[in-house]
Order: sequence, then C-alpha cells, then structure tokens
Amino acid sequence: MWMAIGGILAAAVLLAVLSASLRGGDKSPAVGTPAPDFTLNSQEGKPISLHDFKGKWVVLYFYPKDMTTGCTIEAHNFQRDLAKYDAKKAVILGVSMQDEKSHQEFCAKESLTFKLLADTNKEVSEKYDSVMNLGVAKLSARHTYLIDPNGVVRRVWTSVDVKTHSDDVLTSLDELQKPSS
Repeated sequence: MWMAIGGILAAAVLLAVLSASLRGGDKSPAVGTPAPDFTLNSQEGKPISLHDFKGKWVVLYFYPKDMTTGCTIEAHNFQRDLAKYDAKKAVILGVSMQDEKSHQEFCAKESLTFKLLADTNKEVSEKYDSVMNLGVAKLSARHTYLIDPNGVVRRVWTSVDVKTHSDDVLTSLDELQKPSS
C-alpha cells in the first residue's frame, strides 16, 4: 500500500514539473495590472505596438503555429466574428513565433484580415508567460489576454477551446462593457 501511495506521489510531482516546464513558469501579467508593451512586425512587415491601440480593447492571443488545425479553427472564428469585435471597439492581435512570411502565407490561404505578429525572438511570448518549451523547439502557448482601452489586463485565458474561444472572449467583452449600476 505504501508503495502505491509513493508511486502516486511520484507521478503527481513528475506531472507538476512537466507542466511547469512546458509553460515556463507562472509570471503572466495578472488581471488588473498594466499589459506589457511591445513592438512586433505584422504579416505586412510593419511594426505594430500595443500602445498603438490605446483607447480600444485588445484581444491579444498567442497561438502555437500557422497552418495547423487548431490554430486555423481559432483564427477562422476570430475572423468570422470580426464585425462583432469592431462594434465593441476591439481589435484582434495574434502572436506566434513564426516570421512575417509565414504569417503572410497563413493570412492569404485562410483569408485572415486581422494582424498576426511575428515574435521570432520569443520576447513577447516570454513577457506574457506564453511559451511552450518542447525540448528541441519553443512555440507560443495558446493563451489570450483581454486588455482594456487603458492598457490594463482584464481577462486571461490559459486554457482555450479553439472552437468556442471567440464566443468566450465576446461574452467577456459584453460583461466588461456593461455599465455599472
């Protein structure tokens, strides 16, 4: 019996260590704190900074890789709902570690019109604790930050269902934009 309990404890410790190493720690910007500013190139090769969107809501979503199934589903849903985001004065910014050319090809192939930002140095993904360390490779983790018009983080998703994520973000925007009584 003690051997079984010891085995379970060892498995739990191993799982916790593996989970922490995949995510890279727990230093993501907390709700209620200023979102770290950054500048990255978009798929057009133009620099885009977070502070460019002061006065608007920003959906800053990190995703692992262009042209993959989950990332395509998530991007299609954001694109499908773009008019709803526009109506709420919100912009979509996607971030991954691929370069501008990869993002440009992804946007062209999938008819995406919002900005995809190239975090080739992994700096922004690290600032937002959105790095998956896969041993030989690092990818952006699938995390989303909803940032208010003053640059403050209002919601954080570290577990995302790509099929419903855009709906979840829109629901949060509705809740946060309701006037206080």
